[in-house]
This record gives sequence, structure tokens and C-alpha cells, in this order.
Amino acid sequence: MAKRANFVNGWRRAWTKRRAPRPLPFSTGVAVSVLVSLFWLGGCNSFGSAPPAGTVEFLTEASPTNLDPRIGADAYSEHIDGLIFSSLVAHDAEMKITPDLATSWDTPDPLTYVFHLRTGVKFHNGQRLTSADVKFTFDSVLNGTVKSPKRSSFKMVDSIEAPNDATIIFHLHEPYASFLWSLTRPAIGIVPRGSGAEIAQKPIGSGPFRFVSMATDEEINLARNDDYFGGAPHIENVRIRIVPDMTTRALELRKGSADATINSLTPDMVATLGKDKGLVADQQPGTPLAYIAFNFTDPILAKREVRQALAYATDKKTIIQYLLRGQARPAASLLPPRSWAFDGDTPQYDFDPVRAEQLLEAAGYPRGPDGVRLHLALKTSTDESVRLMSEALADQWKRVGVALELRPLEFATFYTDITRGSFQMYALRWVGANNDPDIFEFVFSSQRMPPAGANRGRYSNPRLDVLLQQEHVEMNQEKRKALLVQVQQIVAEDEPYINLWYVDNICVHRDRLGDIVMPPGGDYDFLATATLK
Repeated sequence: MAKRANFVNGWRRAWTKRRAPRPLPFSTGVAVSVLVSLFWLGGCNSFGSAPPAGTVEFLTEASPTNLDPRIGADAYSEHIDGLIFSSLVAHDAEMKITPDLATSWDTPDPLTYVFHLRTGVKFHNGQRLTSADVKFTFDSVLNGTVKSPKRSSFKMVDSIEAPNDATIIFHLHEPYASFLWSLTRPAIGIVPRGSGAEIAQKPIGSGPFRFVSMATDEEINLARNDDYFGGAPHIENVRIRIVPDMTTRALELRKGSADATINSLTPDMVATLGKDKGLVADQQPGTPLAYIAFNFTDPILAKREVRQALAYATDKKTIIQYLLRGQARPAASLLPPRSWAFDGDTPQYDFDPVRAEQLLEAAGYPRGPDGVRLHLALKTSTDESVRLMSEALADQWKRVGVALELRPLEFATFYTDITRGSFQMYALRWVGANNDPDIFEFVFSSQRMPPAGANRGRYSNPRLDVLLQQEHVEMNQEKRKALLVQVQQIVAEDEPYINLWYVDNICVHRDRLGDIVMPPGGDYDFLATATLK
């Protein structure tokens, strides 16, 4: 273990030295010095005073793109929409579908879904919520009244009926096993019938908090919905402030002018702030998946032995322990272990550099005079945590003879490149999408290469395609899981991804905020049940 610690500390020191004098928040000493120096340089008037009683000041990194729950598909929009809007159904920590606006539902056949709605639910403007509002919400997406990126999620819907105020019926033109998942909060929220473009600026929902005001790129103010059918929140008001700079977020928490942030600080900052009096760092298992994807059109990476070798050469546990501060868990699948479809018997690539070298030899890549077997390039965003993780991978892979060139890019350029297949490998995360097993079809089906899906590596396996088509329409969960077990076995063998780790949810907050239970996907739902001293 001492060897591992020295190895990690060595490349961390080397990386810091090469990039000096730029401050690196991942270094504990640097994080502390930045926090302390900026705190004193800023003086006592750098930030606002402590939040008023009954109000939680919540910090987030970026603005939502659109608060119309039919349109906003980015994480920030959906996190906030989940506080304002209700959906037909929700899901629990095991990714099982649970009631929300619908108390129950029936599927008399694979093409028909009948939902029975709660009675007495009201929108924040006092208007009664009925099946007519549900029908309007989905019709406006399907008929193009609202230009929504979520339309493709409901392309199998043929028609929608509202026979009475408490019943809504969806008729599909083809079976879709994940249809219920597409309806879960916060994927799409129910709006009042007749809602137009104004709903993005003044959202009206039926969720635990009602919208009060918004200043673009600055803040969003919410107030408790005393009539919420799930029980009124304990917190009276939530002020969501957009603070892009990570160090500023940390300083605001330390000073007491902010109450909480989730998943927005480096592991070292979390460790530092968690030791401060009055601050708590809550850590709970999460489902976001960090992964490395391969391009199958590349002649080197098209060889399965090379992909498997790189997986064996990756020491996940060391990176998690020393770089991520234990704030993640090794990933065994695209799916999180809590998922009903997760297969715990899927073959794993435990750290085994000897096996990695054997596979590279078998693939036809002996060591050259300089010890290098082959050269590869990894594209990433410029996020510091990703860059440092990439440095660690480069060091690990070098030991088996793989020279890794790192190519960090501004995110828009990075995303454009990976979408059009301009990469050998890339590093990214799945946040939320991997909670449902339909993710396998979306990222690994040969029919889902961009722009039809996220098979950016152009991976193709005919046997897998057949299984994905079958599980996509299999309505019996036990039979569907049996198909998904086979899917996971094939994917593990072919290794189109290296599944690195599931990132834990970390909420750093003032100790006046309590009873925090974070959803596995990192949503903001915990604000609806948290308490405030």
C-alpha cells in the first residue's frame, strides 16, 4: 500500500510542477492555501450575510437552460424542475417506478397504459390539476407546438385519451419496455393546459416548491408549496444561486453566506471543508458513471485484446483511494448496482498489469527499444479533475508499454469531436441516463450511432443488436432481466467502454441544514424533505 501511495503522490507532484504556477484545487495543500488566502484577502464584506431564517441558500455551478419541463433536458434544468413540477410517476433508490401524480396504473396490453390520477391536486396558481393538463402537456410535445428535445422519448405514442378528470390513457403503436421510465420525475413535468412559452420564465407546477422569481445567470427563488400533495417541505424558501467559480462556492460555504452545494467541489475541497466547524460533508452512494469509450473504426482499438488490456492496466482502486479521496466506487457495469437489472456475475477486469501485457503481446504489439508498445490519444474536457485522472491513467498505462497522449479541449469542441467520431478514446460521465437499462440500446446498438443515439464509438455486434431489440419490447421484467444479463455479458467481453467508477453524491452544507437524503442520481429532491434549524 505504501508503494501505491508513493506512486500517486509522485505523479501528483510531477503534474503540479509541470503546470505551476496555476493553482490546482486537487492538491490538498493548494486547496487550503487558496481557501485561506482568498478568505482573508476578501475581508468580511466579500460575500453576503448569513441567509435569513427559513431560507436555504443553495449554490450551483451553472444556469438551467430552460425551466419549461417539456424542454429543459440538461441536468441543471431537470434538477430544478423536479422541485417545481410533478410527473405522472417517480422512482425510488432501486430505480423502481413509484407513484407521483398517478396513484396507480394498468397495462391491459403492451400498447396501452391507463393512469389513475390523484384527486384534489392543485397547481401553484390554484388551478385544479386534471387529466386534461396531462394530455395537453404530452400533446404539445408530440404535435410540435413545443419544440422539445424530449419528443423522441415519446415517439412510440400514437394517441392520448382523457376519458374523465382522473384518468389518462396512452396508446402506443409499438411496445416499449422503458415507457414508464420516460414519464418519471424530473424527466418531464406536467404543466397547466394552455401553457405557452411564458412557462419557461414563470413556471407553474404542482411540486413541493413554487416559483417566485428569477434573475438570469444569477439566481432562482422558490417558496414552499403548503398544498403539496406529498406534504409541505420544512424549508420555507430556497434561493438557488448560480456561482460558476468553484473556489467562490467553497468560500461562501466557509463564510456562512451559503448553506449547501451538491457535487460541485473537488474531492480535496470536500475533505478540507468537511473539517470546518459548522460545515458537514455528506457522502452517499451515487449512480453517475465515469467511463472511457473506444473508437471501433481505429485499427488499434478495433482489436478486442487491446481494449481488454487497457482495462486490466487500469488501477481503479488506487485512483479512487488517493485521487478521489474515496468519493467513488469501482464500476462493474453501465448500470448502478442498485438497479433491478444489474448483473453481479458479469466478468470484471481487476487490475492485472501482467495479463494486460500478455494481451498486448497477443494483439501484435511487442515493446520497442524505448519500451513503448503503441501510442494512443485520449480526449477529455478541460475540467481539472478529469485532467488529473487522465494523468494517472497515462502513468498506469505507461507501465504496460502504452504511451498515452492527453488532449484536453473546451467542452463544446470536445463534445462536437466525440459526436462526429473524431477521437481514439474519450473520457466522460453518464449522469442519470444509466439508471435505466435502456441505456444499453442507446449507446451500444448499431442503429444508435449519432445523431440517432450515443454509440459514438461506432461499436457493432449483431448478436447484441438482436438481444437489445428483444429487451426493448419485453414487458415481463423477469424475462427482460434474463435478456439484459446476456447483454451485460457480451458488453463485458467486447469492452466498448472501460467502466471506471460510480461517483458518490457529496453535499457540503452548513450544519443548520439536516435530514439530507440525496437521491442516487444527484437530484435536488432532498430539499423537499430536509429540515432547517
